[in-house]
Amino acid sequence: QVQLVESGGGLVQAGGSLRLSCAASGRTNNNYPMGWFRQAPGKERELVAAISRSGGSTTYADSVKGRFTISRDNAKDTVYLQMNSLKPEDTAVYYCAASSRGTLVQTTPRRYDYWGQGTQVTVSS
Repeated sequence: QVQLVESGGGLVQAGGSLRLSCAASGRTNNNYPMGWFRQAPGKERELVAAISRSGGSTTYADSVKGRFTISRDNAKDTVYLQMNSLKPEDTAVYYCAASSRGTLVQTTPRRYDYWGQGTQVTVSS
């Protein structure tokens, strides 16, 4: 089992920045592929960014490319999401997830086995 705890969410004005962190505990010795998802009220959960087990490969939703950066520190069992130039449409609950399926980037929610509790990000206009 892997436990994931997100932190770093909050309220920020449009154009501002936030850095989300996701700390993993439990059976983390495999350093799973990781992802950040978000879900806004009335909308489906969507992939924001994902990273491979080694950190060598990443992928981003088109809506956040050039503004968000996913990274990981395997020595600390932590994944980060740096969010710059935030927009009101980025407002959502952000979830960290870990996949036990291989080493490559995973892009769909059903490929993830472990989820954090979520952290709220609110961007005011």
